[in-house]
Amino acid sequence: MSDPLRPHGPKIIAVANQKGGVGKTTTTINLGAALAEAGQNVLIVDLDPQGNASTGLGIDAADREFTTYELLLEEIELGSVIQETETANLSIIPATVDLSSADMELISNEKRSFMLHDALRQPAIDEYELDYVLIDCPPSLNLLTVNAMVAAHSVLVPLQSEFFALEGLSQLMLSIREVRQTANPDLRIEGVVLTMFDVRNNLSTLVEQDARDNLGELVFQTRIPRNVRVSEAPSFAQPVISYDSTSKGANAYRDLAKELVRNNRK
Repeated sequence: MSDPLRPHGPKIIAVANQKGGVGKTTTTINLGAALAEAGQNVLIVDLDPQGNASTGLGIDAADREFTTYELLLEEIELGSVIQETETANLSIIPATVDLSSADMELISNEKRSFMLHDALRQPAIDEYELDYVLIDCPPSLNLLTVNAMVAAHSVLVPLQSEFFALEGLSQLMLSIREVRQTANPDLRIEGVVLTMFDVRNNLSTLVEQDARDNLGELVFQTRIPRNVRVSEAPSFAQPVISYDSTSKGANAYRDLAKELVRNNRK
């Protein structure tokens, strides 16, 4: 599960789906907050140039002096880029639009696919006593996403409960397979989590059945419901667990966190 040279290092999970609007950033923020609430020490790495995970956790743009861009391109020390959030046990390495040029700048670097891997394995990371690192990937299969997969132990895939949802997974699965063959042979699929699930909608049920028929135990038992509180929380720069702790969305992410931790103890 962890780096064999650092057996006590954190579990690193890339949250990825090349399709936008599937709840990827929402899942990263709220799963991170739920794990933190349960006593896990969590770091979120915002690897999306849109910086929505940073905004959603209350990191103002003016406070993002050092970001994932500097972490990747300038090999800055972790202590300069990790910021605490308002949520106890939850910290973040923020992102800005500067990251959008990282792909082009990394191409000429012979270690281009391993920059995040090396950055997250600096000896200084042990000082933070992290249990989990969640990487919020951009909604594309670019060099940033490859960096996340090379750095990670596993990939968690948010899957929106809509028509053609599974068809979009094939390209992602091919990318995971390619990373396994070339750079990270131990990379595995952490699981697929159904998001924006509506029990009143037959389509959600059909998508769930299709996903379970095709992917079996890779699909988490927990389903994230379509919930107005989950949608509102980012505009208040809070995870839903802080914004409305008793909402269906908050409880669903608590259940997902419990399932994730339980699976990793097997």
